[in-house]
Amino acid sequence: MTDKNTAELEQRINDLECQLAFQEQTIEELNDALSQQQLVISKMQDQMKYVVGKMKSMDKSNLADPSEETPPPHY
Repeated sequence: MTDKNTAELEQRINDLECQLAFQEQTIEELNDALSQQQLVISKMQDQMKYVVGKMKSMDKSNLADPSEETPPPHY
């Protein structure tokens, strides 16, 4: 191999190593973001279960009966 070919191959290897390093960093950042989103989703699911449980346990006597309400003034 000539010095020119060797230099070109070294440059290509260096470029590939740089691309690999950036890809590894990007993958790590995406993994961190995904982990954070999963934590938020889990928390929201717990909150939703709580709200659904509260709604199911609400006493119907606390809710107004639509037949007993007077119509709004614009009727």
